[in-house]
Amino acid sequence: MPKAAVCRGLNEALTIEDIELEAPRAGEVKVKMGASGVCHSDLSIQNGTLFGSYPIVLGHEGAGVIEEVGEGVDGLAVGDHVVISWVPQCGECFFCQKGQGFLCEAGGLAMATGGLLDGSTRFSKDGAPIMQMACSGTFSDTAVIPAIGAVKIPDDIPLEVAALVGCGVLTGVGAATNTASIQAGDTVVVVGCGGVGLNVIQGALIAGATRVIAVDMLANKLELAKQFGATDIVDASAGDPVAQVLALTENRGADVAFEVIGLKQTIEQTVNMTRRGGEAVLVGVPKMEVMLELPAFFGVVLMSKAIKGCWYGSSNVQEDVPKLLGWYREGKLKLDELISRRIGIDDVNDAFRAMEAGEVARTVINY
Repeated sequence: MPKAAVCRGLNEALTIEDIELEAPRAGEVKVKMGASGVCHSDLSIQNGTLFGSYPIVLGHEGAGVIEEVGEGVDGLAVGDHVVISWVPQCGECFFCQKGQGFLCEAGGLAMATGGLLDGSTRFSKDGAPIMQMACSGTFSDTAVIPAIGAVKIPDDIPLEVAALVGCGVLTGVGAATNTASIQAGDTVVVVGCGGVGLNVIQGALIAGATRVIAVDMLANKLELAKQFGATDIVDASAGDPVAQVLALTENRGADVAFEVIGLKQTIEQTVNMTRRGGEAVLVGVPKMEVMLELPAFFGVVLMSKAIKGCWYGSSNVQEDVPKLLGWYREGKLKLDELISRRIGIDDVNDAFRAMEAGEVARTVINY
């Protein structure tokens, strides 16, 4: 009987419960979780920024070991170590065939239901279903997920490191290496230096940027940004961050600017930090009702600026997870250093508090 952190309603604290878990059906695998990161998107389900069906087992950034394989599953076996992909990618739909697995039709539909690919969940309690976030539910020590949401990895990669790749690293590094068009020698701005923002910084450097300007309001986050490679910092609490960025870039702005918070004000600031002919990449998840106000002619058309959305780092997980782990082995990508705290599942509510307060890059639940 798994032990899980369950969100039973909007803005309610998570409850730690023993719940039931059905065996995997066709095309599914059961995974014993080794670790799960605590990501801001988990909080977004709890507070309503993102849609959620309650009750629900949160968690979508995880890694573990396969315990059971359902009928018809190829390429995975009991004992395999896997990273959980919260966007299962079928490899066959229109978007997967276009090389855009992050927009997979099957995975996207499942995320909207709070269930697995057939819309149902394998979690329950006292006969009542409990949904699972993003086909994952990694805030449970055991979960059943779609086999196409499991990415096999080498056994010697620490599971707490592998877990982070499943969301924060893949999203942040992917935003820089997949979504954006960074060229060698570019100047990049990163607005928001939490767990994902730190990985955007790392990805920008890997992609060839020689100058990375980190923007945040918290001194501890700006210090972390420097440790992860930022060459310049802008304290947004000390004055207009747009003016500060322009002052650092001969009043041109950045070649590529990333917004990694999801607020109306910071999104608009990020576009204004982008030079003429440059690119603004929106990574942060805004509330669904957020509408942007930008001067269409003078702010975008005349400036020839491109504004791009970024979902899951524009990643094709079966290719990108091994690539990122390869960079980790080569010392190009810092992963261990992302972990600020290690906790048990019982302390997950405090992890939410610490994340909201900006105290951590990533908290990891170790099972």
